[in-house]
Amino acid sequence: MQVCAPSYIDIYQSGLMEDRIDKLRSILNSCTLCPHECGIDRLNGEKGICQSGAKAEVSSAFPHFGEEPPLVGRRGSGTIFFANCNLRCAFCQNHDISHRSNGDGVSKERLAELMLYLQGIGCLNINFVTPTHYAAQIIEALSLAIDVGLNIPLVWNCSGYDSLEVIKLLDGIIDIYMPDAKFGDPEKAARFTTAHNYFEKAKPVLKEMYRQVGDMELDDNGIAVRGLLVRHLVMPEDTTGSMNILKFIAEEISQHTYVNIMEQYRPIFKAFEHPDIDRKITSSEYNEILRYAKEVGLYRGFNDH
Repeated sequence: MQVCAPSYIDIYQSGLMEDRIDKLRSILNSCTLCPHECGIDRLNGEKGICQSGAKAEVSSAFPHFGEEPPLVGRRGSGTIFFANCNLRCAFCQNHDISHRSNGDGVSKERLAELMLYLQGIGCLNINFVTPTHYAAQIIEALSLAIDVGLNIPLVWNCSGYDSLEVIKLLDGIIDIYMPDAKFGDPEKAARFTTAHNYFEKAKPVLKEMYRQVGDMELDDNGIAVRGLLVRHLVMPEDTTGSMNILKFIAEEISQHTYVNIMEQYRPIFKAFEHPDIDRKITSSEYNEILRYAKEVGLYRGFNDH
């Protein structure tokens, strides 16, 4: 396929990006960047569930070779890991970053420099990890980076528990959406995260992401340039929840959706406080979910075991 410039170039050149930045920053005055809708004034030092303030907090920035193959190629995905999270998952593998604010507050100029650095060392994309609570700060920095020559795809690597309004404000800016689709069972979501209504809120968000970017598009080298990539982590004792999610993707988004059905769950952090998730998943649990994915017509992003 012919590879075009990222769509954010057009948004920037049209002047629309400044309007998007203004709208995103205004949300910080009474924060509703996610469905928790804490309503706190982050610009004046108040903090809500995600514990984020006025500045973006960056934990690390480096070429990542452990992401999905279409994002990595031979040069890596340029990940920028942001501190804090609105879900506070009991089993979070990055709990030192997401729960303990293990990051440095950065200016928009410094964040733009990180994007340009990752592009400069050859990364195939800029991969914003857990970004939505810093959407305003990221898009402000993006504007500066574009002005100095940023021109590779942007990946929005998020939890799925995002404000629909915010995702709509990213239309034409983000090239690749990579949300988690975590819990299809509200009882599990309520016990293991701060979001009892996770699936209810994630469904319209995933639909909007798909409306914006469509199915995953790859260039002639198999590298992602645009589209939706959904991650689903198979959990112990949660077959029904996984099936609910896969059925939703197949029936209400697209059977061509690239779905990474992940088997790497390991009990960590506070998982040992919950007997039903204090173990790894079994091969039979994982294979049951793979079979179901194929039954509902999904076929991209996962392999038989």
